[in-house]
Amino acid sequence: MPIRPPRRGRPARAALPPAPPRSGWTFLSNHAHVLLCLTRGDAPRLRDVAARVGITERAVQTIVRDLEREGILARRRDGRRNEYTFDLDRPLRHPLEAHRSVRALLDLVG
Repeated sequence: MPIRPPRRGRPARAALPPAPPRSGWTFLSNHAHVLLCLTRGDAPRLRDVAARVGITERAVQTIVRDLEREGILARRRDGRRNEYTFDLDRPLRHPLEAHRSVRALLDLVG
């Protein structure tokens, strides 16, 4: 079968590159990764947290709101930055882990 040139006015479709191999999975969620970054004490910007975790800044903002709604962290503006305080004695959310606190998780992996 002959190969036809692309129609005028429309760019030819390039073949999609093969999907990159999955980088793998981790035991901790992005929520745990964000919390770890924020509790390390160096008051990172959300942009820096996003880069460390490997997610978008918008995703980090959503996670911070989730953690704030759950009472795990509280945010306070300090000029152009946020200061965070943490309630590390809150229980973990999943029923299988609810007998442990946020502090226990951070002690384990921090």
